[in-house]
Amino acid sequence: MANSSFKDHLGRPIVAVTGMGVITSLGQGLADNWAALTSGTSGIHAITRFPTEGLSTRISGTVDFIDPPRSNSVERSFAFARETTIEALAQAGISGDFDGPLFLAAPPVEPEWSDRFALADRAPPAVREGDAYDRFLAAMRERPDPVFMEAAQFGSISERLADKFGTRGLPVTLSTACASGATAIQLGVEAIRQGRTERALTVATDGSVSAEALIRFSLLSALSTQNDPPEKASKPFSKDRDGFVIAEGAATLVLESLEAAISRGAKVLGIMTGCGEKADHFHRTRSSPDGGPAIATIRAALADAGLGEDDIGYVNAHGTSTPENDKMEYGAMLAVFGDKLSSIPVSSNKSMIGHTLTAAGAVEAVFSLQTMLTGTLPPTINYSNPDPAIALDVVPNVKREAQVRAVLSNSFGFGGQNASLVMTLEPA
Repeated sequence: MANSSFKDHLGRPIVAVTGMGVITSLGQGLADNWAALTSGTSGIHAITRFPTEGLSTRISGTVDFIDPPRSNSVERSFAFARETTIEALAQAGISGDFDGPLFLAAPPVEPEWSDRFALADRAPPAVREGDAYDRFLAAMRERPDPVFMEAAQFGSISERLADKFGTRGLPVTLSTACASGATAIQLGVEAIRQGRTERALTVATDGSVSAEALIRFSLLSALSTQNDPPEKASKPFSKDRDGFVIAEGAATLVLESLEAAISRGAKVLGIMTGCGEKADHFHRTRSSPDGGPAIATIRAALADAGLGEDDIGYVNAHGTSTPENDKMEYGAMLAVFGDKLSSIPVSSNKSMIGHTLTAAGAVEAVFSLQTMLTGTLPPTINYSNPDPAIALDVVPNVKREAQVRAVLSNSFGFGGQNASLVMTLEPA
């Protein structure tokens, strides 16, 4: 009979985190990121990757210190994922083939416009109206371009990661908007709980900041236009917030059953205690104003963890800095935690790193675990003009020392994708 000390309140294997890796605009590696994050440093800067003249938003949190062989979204996303996975596996003490499934959150990227134009330039002349697709295929047959092909295939990043790190089975690639990173973690947790594996590699990456992405989000009025100075633009829960700052990054977490981790002598960094997800059908991009799906998501995560509202000591908020989303998240948390909410410290990492989109849920999970491990709550910078309609205990501008045993991390995304994770230092 299995040792009951390795089972949770529902009789499932307890899932431990044994390795973490992270890249954001603050730097490469957990140590550098954590030092910058807790010191209140911003990674937001003026965009240099492409021209921004005439654009209302000219700032971002791009990762410009890693040079892929070709500058496109797929190559950047793969490079970020590769580096964070190397770091996470080293911390977990795993070498050789990983021998477990890979769950990857990756952006729904398309070939860069410059690459499309280059392909069009070498395509044969048009014969009839509407034959562009046939012309492009003919150009590719005449002179194959493997890099362009990689950039056009959604699953290419996970396949390359699987080959490099020796994961088992077909890798899973998912894209659930801003909830993607948390969803990838949830899939890893479920695989272990269901007894399908003793370990899982969960990766979330996003290197998709381009002129097209910037313009698309601008057309949705989702981005901050407070360009000067860049580091002051992202201001979650502030009265004068006006949108999020688009950013890049990646995070990898090595998940193992607690029993397997202890049996091989691995250091346990924390426990993935609860996962919740709910869909919101209100609008293609806007969250339901009453926060109903977000409320249900948080409650589902707490129930899955077997914890009550009184057990959460800190919230790593989605905190995008958009007027509507911040208000909705506050209302959802108030509905769940009631009067206790005012005494639960809250931070938004996005005030410093921007919104890393597909990677956000995993990046913030890493920072949530690090919060518990170090007893340091990272600040929400630019919090000098609080929104009086959002009565939260925001950790303002400067880090706070406090030991917490359980953290809630929220990810509420476009398209009605909502996910929340509950993490603890030790099994309940």
